[in-house]
Amino acid sequence: MEHPGTAAPSQAIPGWRIIRSDAGRYWASRERPFPADTLWGDPPFRTVDADTFDDLRAEVDRQEEVAARIASRAAGETIAE
Repeated sequence: MEHPGTAAPSQAIPGWRIIRSDAGRYWASRERPFPADTLWGDPPFRTVDADTFDDLRAEVDRQEEVAARIASRAAGETIAE
């Protein structure tokens, strides 16, 4: 039996744990922390939420993009924004 707060298996985002609240809101929490050179209180955020799964996926993608930009700056590279 699946817990009511877990997302359906078809609603997966690799590297992120997905849950759906009792109120129907979607939450995603990154399984591994972002690199240490990210700042507390600023993106990327390890846990995000959204009203729909598609919106949640878009929010997760934004967090991953921010993390990639920070990592590239730390490495002295540039990524087109």
